[in-house]
Amino acid sequence: MLIDFSSRPPLPQFQKTAGHLANYRRVYKSSETASAAEIGPDAFADYLASYEAVDARHIVIKARDLTTTFGFKIANEDVAEFCAGQGGRFIGFAGVDPHKGAAAVDELRHAVRDLGLKGLNLQCFELRLKPNDPLLFPLYEACLELNIPVNIHCGINFSTASLLDYGRPAYLDEVAGAFPDLRICASPPGWPWVQELIAVAWRHKNLNIGIVSVRPSLLERPHAGYEALLVYGAKVLKDQIIFGTGFPMLPVARTVAELDALPIPDHVRARWKYHNAAAFLGL
Repeated sequence: MLIDFSSRPPLPQFQKTAGHLANYRRVYKSSETASAAEIGPDAFADYLASYEAVDARHIVIKARDLTTTFGFKIANEDVAEFCAGQGGRFIGFAGVDPHKGAAAVDELRHAVRDLGLKGLNLQCFELRLKPNDPLLFPLYEACLELNIPVNIHCGINFSTASLLDYGRPAYLDEVAGAFPDLRICASPPGWPWVQELIAVAWRHKNLNIGIVSVRPSLLERPHAGYEALLVYGAKVLKDQIIFGTGFPMLPVARTVAELDALPIPDHVRARWKYHNAAAFLGL
């Protein structure tokens, strides 16, 4: 069984291009080419088949509203419509623009109560906000009110139109402490501050680490910077690791195969692949 915590279906409403992400296409050129080859010419049908092949029970897709900062949006309505048409297999996270203040909170409530979305997605580097920015606190409070989790981008970003600093895991320490009942996933897993993220997650049981858009093989590659995730994730943080391919940034079959090849106990692998995400999502 598998839950993929991050995926973008190969459909026009989700595969929009944005100028501030141009450098991502350079960095992920090889793996995105592998993704395209893996799904073949009948893109959407092959995309669904790739998840059948790895026994994916649920796949999370995320909206984003970057209207204020970059004039870019993957709409909540598009995510909700897609998820509703897939028989409950796909789970949608809302995206709202925190710079809109109270209107963003209202949009989040509408996305959850009326559209049926199940979480909040905050790509802080695209919002040009640190995760502990006071502008975000009303949204965290709304997540508690709505009983939904939040995904917060963590670690390096490759957008030269934003700052690296927005992804520092240390900023999550204040958030997790101020909202101890808020279910938080920090993804990707914090590189180049992986040990800093591990320290914050060790302090706060409500903070999960998403191994998302990162090749699992890097966790056992010497000097790659991810090795501590394998050590701590197999023991003290075994209940706080969540897996996602980040498709099309990484291909589904290859990425799951690399996860299956990691030298961790099977019961830990099962938690990483399914059970931790199921608990986080409230399934």
